[in-house]
Amino acid sequence: MLSQHRPAPRGDQLRGTVIYGVIAFALVYFFLYQAIGDTGSGTTMTVLSIVPLLTVFLSVVHGIERPRLLGVVGAIVAATGIVIIAADQVSLNVPLIAIGLLLAGATCQAEQVVIVKRLPPGDPVAANALGMLLGGTLLVAASIVAGEPLVVPVQSDTLIAMAYLIVPGAIGVFMLALYVLARWTASATSYAFLLFPLVAIVLGAVLYAEPVRPSFLLGGFIVLIGVYVGAIYHPKASAEEPAAEPAPAEG
Repeated sequence: MLSQHRPAPRGDQLRGTVIYGVIAFALVYFFLYQAIGDTGSGTTMTVLSIVPLLTVFLSVVHGIERPRLLGVVGAIVAATGIVIIAADQVSLNVPLIAIGLLLAGATCQAEQVVIVKRLPPGDPVAANALGMLLGGTLLVAASIVAGEPLVVPVQSDTLIAMAYLIVPGAIGVFMLALYVLARWTASATSYAFLLFPLVAIVLGAVLYAEPVRPSFLLGGFIVLIGVYVGAIYHPKASAEEPAAEPAPAEG
């Protein structure tokens, strides 16, 4: 940011950057990292796939998009899938609070997308530089309050994971996200979340032997149907509808 003389956000852009940093880099990571140790990657990304639906709902709340009946229908269907997934995970001794933390993280993911549309933070490099600095500071403060030991990692696998998380997983992803958000609607941008479970479930099963049970797959499938109906599907107006008759000419 400094080397390229990127403009620092001011006014509404600064306000949007601060809110973006708190939500995207503090709250989202806090909720997800509290949950993922108990839920695993497949469950985590399946629950996060409802982000597009939550984005539609929050966009309506913020007055960015108009309410849709299909959004309500999709929410009910997706909620049914989440209940099935939660029941499946509880049967595997996964704490129910972990599912709640995932839902909280998903809500924050959707909210940060809407905030960027509501209060555009301006230059994506500057927004992420300041947002990550603020979010990281808040997470360090939370760690100190929780009494966690502040230890620099030395294991090679941990360092590799952090390098991936920091460079492509954070800097790359969030810069691309802001680039896309400047050109797409909030709900359209969040469609990528539908791809996450497909990758996470396969990799989780192959790399970590995470269980993939029929009830879990059923719940995930129902969630994706709900998200598609509520956030993606837009029926076209019937071509057979008669055109409005012109008003009769006066005189």
